[in-house]
Amino acid sequence: MGVLPLELQCSNSVRKIWTFSPLYGQAILQNCWQEECSGIKKAKLYSKMGKEIVSAVKKGGPSPISNTALAALIEKVKELDIPKDIVELNIKRASEKGQESFIEKINEVYGYGGVGIIIEVLTDKVNMSVAAVREVVKDCGGKMADPGSIMFKFRRAQVANVKVTDVYRDQLITIALDAGAEDIIEPSMDEYDTEADSSERVYKVVSSADNYPVISSKLQEEGINFEPDNGSELLPTAPIEVDDDAMELNKELMSKLLELDDVDAVYTNQKY
Repeated sequence: MGVLPLELQCSNSVRKIWTFSPLYGQAILQNCWQEECSGIKKAKLYSKMGKEIVSAVKKGGPSPISNTALAALIEKVKELDIPKDIVELNIKRASEKGQESFIEKINEVYGYGGVGIIIEVLTDKVNMSVAAVREVVKDCGGKMADPGSIMFKFRRAQVANVKVTDVYRDQLITIALDAGAEDIIEPSMDEYDTEADSSERVYKVVSSADNYPVISSKLQEEGINFEPDNGSELLPTAPIEVDDDAMELNKELMSKLLELDDVDAVYTNQKY
């Protein structure tokens, strides 16, 4: 299915939204395996925030009063409704002997059917983590790519995820556009979807970093439940359509990658 323009009349002007199927993105929640993916996403988010807290403490100390980076992370933990003991445990962890700061590594991979895959890793053991990623990619038939050869096919944006069951589509489009959203990505739906399938599908309200607070405040004001942005997501600039066999092989590759402890997120430009 191609990219389809949708015109909407708002405030006496015509605005156009480009919609396409959801990417296989952060913690792979956007498509299938509903309960399992929900659990994976939560675990990955807790792990990532924990590692960021360790790094912040290693750099600026354990007091949020003097360590502004740590204070900001604590506020984000509250916003994302993460248990506060995640903060306490990782502040303590940062002071343990031998604990290193975490370093972010981006791995780029060619999947099946010309699909590009981005793997975000936050690790205190870079060599081991890179080796683990390479092993999974090789075992699953993918190919490591040179830095920059895949990344340019994505753009980084702030995203608010709204479950399709929590809002009327036209209502969300009107509200999000009036608040300055850059795009609304609609989930793929078909006649065979079960109630459980629909309950986990989301609209992705895309915005710039500067305008994200405006959009999130507007959604709250209108009583629309949404999942707060975890920092940012990588969105494909031109999703690629592949056959069913390639799609399943890429899903297997990305699932195996997400099983690695140091992998925080996996993105692809594969169209669903």
